[in-house]
Amino acid sequence: MGAIDGVLEGAVDLHCHSGPSPFPRRIDHAEAARQADSLKFRAVVVKSHHHNTVMDVRAMAPWSLDGVGTELFGGIALNSHVGGLNLHAVELSLQMGGKIVWFPTISAGKHMDHHDSHPNLKFPKATVKLSPPGRLSILDDAGNVKDVVRDILAAIKEADAVVACGHMATDQIHALLETAGEMGITKLLVNHPEYVIEAGADDIASFAAKGAVIEHSLCMYDEESGFYHWDVAELVKWIELVGPERTSLGSDLGQVNNPLPIESYRKIGAALLDSGISEADLKTMVAGNPAHLLSLD
Repeated sequence: MGAIDGVLEGAVDLHCHSGPSPFPRRIDHAEAARQADSLKFRAVVVKSHHHNTVMDVRAMAPWSLDGVGTELFGGIALNSHVGGLNLHAVELSLQMGGKIVWFPTISAGKHMDHHDSHPNLKFPKATVKLSPPGRLSILDDAGNVKDVVRDILAAIKEADAVVACGHMATDQIHALLETAGEMGITKLLVNHPEYVIEAGADDIASFAAKGAVIEHSLCMYDEESGFYHWDVAELVKWIELVGPERTSLGSDLGQVNNPLPIESYRKIGAALLDSGISEADLKTMVAGNPAHLLSLD
């Protein structure tokens, strides 16, 4: 593991599912940061499908993160639990230091349809009683991007934050990326397009051509994860499709009964090196690209 530990120094995990969360989590945000710091990660962004994680980070920063060198950031996912496409919630998150705005994940129609058609999928279930998420779309009945989406994109641009596409269907991702591009937004992220979104190679190549970084979730390639779907050879193919310069690797981990984020970074990172990915290209995907999105460089 010596080579991979050197590559991971300075890494940035844009997709950590630590707690608190209504979904059961193995670690909290502070522990996620401490573990990442043990491998000299530069930063971690913690994500919840249900709430603005910036407030979690701000609340624990004065004491739980004392002595931790890894920076910890939050963001907001635009699901029903924060009011959906809610400009007020977005502005609050960004003004308090939020780095990423994820468009609908568990409230995206594609997510809901995918889970209805895959009843045995091991997606987390809430440990508290919550009303079912409402179905959200960024498009109006005429198929045009809603005005509120443009307002949210303007707020993201002003804050120099990241537009993440969540779990939306490919037509909505294309529309979001095109609109963001027209507005001059360059920090664009497509989350695990091969999972839930079920995008094909042509769509993924088009996302990258529109300026997006394609984020692949390590949990999808770790056979010890409940989300495991594909061998690392498939990940190599996705990387080759758009190139390391348009690829980012996030853990998408923190759930109970799953590997720890840093465990999958070491394991899948080492497997990628064994598969012929160069240390320089892996460094670009785990450190350079995500650091650029967060304006850390």
